[in-house]
Parts: sequence; C-alpha cells; structure tokens
Amino acid sequence: MESSVLTVDNFCAYFGDNQILKNINLSTKNNVVTALMGPSGCGKTTLIRCVNRMHELIPGAKVSGNMHLRGDDIYSMEPIVLRRKIGMVFQKPNPFPMMSIYDNVIAGYKLNGIKMGRDEFDNIVEHSLRNAALWEEVKDSLHRKGTFLSGGQQQRLCIARALAMNPEILLLDEPTSALDPKSTAHIEELIVELKKNVTMLLVTHNIAQAARVSDFTAFIYLGELVEFGPTEKMFTVPKDKRTEEYLTGKFG
Repeated sequence: MESSVLTVDNFCAYFGDNQILKNINLSTKNNVVTALMGPSGCGKTTLIRCVNRMHELIPGAKVSGNMHLRGDDIYSMEPIVLRRKIGMVFQKPNPFPMMSIYDNVIAGYKLNGIKMGRDEFDNIVEHSLRNAALWEEVKDSLHRKGTFLSGGQQQRLCIARALAMNPEILLLDEPTSALDPKSTAHIEELIVELKKNVTMLLVTHNIAQAARVSDFTAFIYLGELVEFGPTEKMFTVPKDKRTEEYLTGKFG
C-alpha cells in the first residue's frame, strides 16, 4: 500500500478552553487534492493552520494528538523547516507589496537566508511561474511590483511563491473566494495541473469547486470529521445525514 504523505491521528486543537477540533483522523496520499468542507467556523482553516503549525502562533492555542509528514512527526520538526515542506496560500492574495514579482517568488529563500547564484534564482523564478501558469503573462515585467497584477494573477503569484520552495504539501485556504469567476476557473485548472507534482489540501465553501477539483473530501462539522472519502462517492451517496443535508444546502 502506498504510504501516506500526511497522517492525522486523534488530533484536537484548542483556543484556551474552547475546543475547535475534536479527534480528527485522516490521511492523504501522494498527488491528490483533498477538499475540506463544512460551514463557517467548523474548524477547516484551523486544521490546515495546524498542519503547518501556524495555529500555535496565536496566544492560548494548543493541540493534542499526532500529525506526521511522510512518517516524521510534524510537531517535532523545526517550524521553519516544516514550512518549507508545507506551503500555504491564503484566502486573499498577499504578495509582498514592496517586492518585485521576481523577489516575491524567491522570498522564501531570502527569508530563510538560503544563498544561491543569480542563474539558480532565475531558473527557480521561471520554473515556479510556469508551474503557476503565470510566466507568459509576467515574463517581461518581472521587476515590477507584484501589486500591479490583477487579483487572479496575484493569487497565482502567491502559488508560485509557495511552489518555489518545492513543498511536499500545498495548503490552499479558500484560494478563490476573493476572485471573479474567470480567475476562479484559472486557479481551478491550475490545481488540477499541479497535483501531478504536489499533494494539496483545499479549504473551500464551494461545493461545485470541490466536485470539480478534489479527489477526496473531508466534511467537518462543529469541529468533528463527520465523513471522509472519495469526493464522487461522498457527493452521490453520503453516508451521514449531516453530510447529505450540507450538500443539499439545508445548512452551511
């Protein structure tokens, strides 16, 4: 059996005395997209923030249980090393406003003090922008600020920035919620293309989007993992009544 990239065992997350995640168990294989779905405030974003250990940056946050990246305990790793292996793209495009497109892509290297020759950086920038389906649009303006791009282009720049570190997992937190339908379609096509090389966890409110791009879906409700399985199966024959009610719009 193919080993899992990410394994989550009996995982709980808290803010102070408030329990946000309750005994989450799931695992993801190589080169698949797993959608995390559920109503607002159910714990989806908290879960991915625990995967790259951003949750613990909030005062009063704590966790219990285990998470492993290819068998290595995520909570025993240096966070800075972990975040090179697990990239994240946020809801709102957030290129560094004072940096050029070029410098945005290699920001992870600069912030980590990783030194390379100009040719190597040039290659990383081109490769990452090609992978994010942005190279042809920006190759003649690499030294302009990233903020001059459209919202959809900025989000692809943020994806290129995450891909530049060659991560094993890419976390996407509602990456299209701030974008227009055309830009959303671009990002969805990109997600399908990217899974050839990287495993992804996608937080989305958009049921149709999950159906289009994900291989597996986890339905989270009030901090519990209600159901987890192949997307197509879950969307056609959900096992749990709560999943069915969410998918048919009874709540959410």
